[in-house]
Amino acid sequence: MSQIPQTLHELTVGQLSARSGAAVSALHFYESKGLISSRRTSGNQRRYTRDALRRVAFVRAAQRVGIPLATIRQALAELPDERTPNRDDWARLSRAWRSELDERIKQLGRLRDHLTDCIGCGCLSLEACVLSNPDDISGEKIAGSRLMPERRAGKTSPEPRPDPAQDPAGPCSDPCP
Repeated sequence: MSQIPQTLHELTVGQLSARSGAAVSALHFYESKGLISSRRTSGNQRRYTRDALRRVAFVRAAQRVGIPLATIRQALAELPDERTPNRDDWARLSRAWRSELDERIKQLGRLRDHLTDCIGCGCLSLEACVLSNPDDISGEKIAGSRLMPERRAGKTSPEPRPDPAQDPAGPCSDPCP
């Protein structure tokens, strides 16, 4: 990879792409989202200041750890005079983002555990399933795999749901999660 001469203060989108490792389309996207900015030449070509390299590196590092672009944009907007983030900024932001990432990790662990339970149960109860029906709201009313009430020809209102104990298929016999 060629080095950018120190005397070069502005980069073309191609130079920024080559140096940052981000695709040109990603750079255009970042610009459309307000994460980086450019000026236009008289020929309508984009020119980026050298500090765009650090901003792109910052955005890509934050994305790699799962931070949403809206959160990244908000963090960059809080920097005075749109300056480039430095090591102290990253340390401060990463401390703030850590709890959000920890919560997501917990949620993914619960999802993984419930997915195994759901597949192992075998009842196919979408109403009592912890994945498709969190907090089992519908499961308090009825068990089984019916999501929509059955309709009879000519009727416009839904049939009342039967009592799970009287369901011919029987209630879920396996321990549902």
